Amino acid sequence: MINLANRVKNLTPSTTLAITAKANELKAQGVDVIGLGAGEPDYNTPANILEAAYQSMKEGKTKYTPAGGLPALKEAIIHKLQRDQQLSYQPNEVMVGVGAKHVLYTLFQVLLNEGDEVIIPIPYWVSYPEQVKLAQGVPVYIEATSSQDYKITPQQLREAVTDRTKAVIINSPSNPTGMIYSKEELEALAQVSREFDILVVSDEIYEKLIYGDVEHTSIATLSEDAKKRTIVINGVSKSHSMTGWRIGYAAGDAKLIKAMTDLASHSTSNPTTTSQYAAIEAYNGPQDTVEEMRRAFEGRLDVIFPKLQAIPGFKVLRPQGAFYLLPDVSEAAEKTGYSSVDDFVTALLTEANVAVIPGSGFGAHSTIRLSYATSLETLTTAVERIHQFVSSKWKD
Repeated sequence: MINLANRVKNLTPSTTLAITAKANELKAQGVDVIGLGAGEPDYNTPANILEAAYQSMKEGKTKYTPAGGLPALKEAIIHKLQRDQQLSYQPNEVMVGVGAKHVLYTLFQVLLNEGDEVIIPIPYWVSYPEQVKLAQGVPVYIEATSSQDYKITPQQLREAVTDRTKAVIINSPSNPTGMIYSKEELEALAQVSREFDILVVSDEIYEKLIYGDVEHTSIATLSEDAKKRTIVINGVSKSHSMTGWRIGYAAGDAKLIKAMTDLASHSTSNPTTTSQYAAIEAYNGPQDTVEEMRRAFEGRLDVIFPKLQAIPGFKVLRPQGAFYLLPDVSEAAEKTGYSSVDDFVTALLTEANVAVIPGSGFGAHSTIRLSYATSLETLTTAVERIHQFVSSKWKD
């Protein structure tokens, strides 16, 4: 008899994976299912990055590297942070991991003791709470409603802090909301983190995908004090369409970075060598493809957003970044005869052949998440199917 560890028994199953599995099952049966659950750009990795990876392999650069990343990649990251955000770091303040998800996992493992608390705004990326729990920490949730643009307030943060609080997670631009904290909003949150001496985990993985006249600000740029108590999490997955290459990084306090590197040396040995050389080119090479992709996503958003607004019972804020929409569909679910949004999502898949992610996976039970990281033609067809589904079942 095999008895699993308690730490995995308490994990919450992924609603994203469950919907994806059902969609794939229907596709295998020949059903024309449109999936809007993708958390990755629908573009190939740029050609110059592919070539850099190929050349590195041809040159025999296929062996182990330092656990925390190649020195040349650390320098490329340091240069990127200076170039894009005027942030200055030393090599011992940067750790490269197997994607931003692995970097976050490693951070919580070295930061948290049993019972330590991490404040997580709702809606949240699905892995934040599970990673905290795996480190024997306690997720403490703050609900950021649509009326406050899904962003927490300084007062909410202040009221959530206890003597066990170790950190707060700020994800800007956000998955799943696409909302961005302004400089002024971050300054107010930084004041609270200073007041209570807590770490800010600043997840900036969607930093390059922003739309309209908003700007991305890293909380680490606000002051030397803010930088000292912030650990920046980022990577090449979203910005350079390199999700499968699995390269992310952390930049912050040298003591924390050393502990993360030491732990990684016993878990992964090092990030994939070829991927690291690809990431060096991603940061040091031309950046025009990043802007091309951003413009394409913004163009899709411009077309799809009003179509989504027009669906009865859908209430949606226009996102400022990333590539997700998070409409509140509670009214649509009720008026079409479903007792929950999760049931509504299941019916959308089986009857309208459109796969979306229920907001329950993000702590926002009245919502669904749709990704516009797919072609405009596909998006338009999917939204038309959803509109038809809702209209045909609507009962006043």
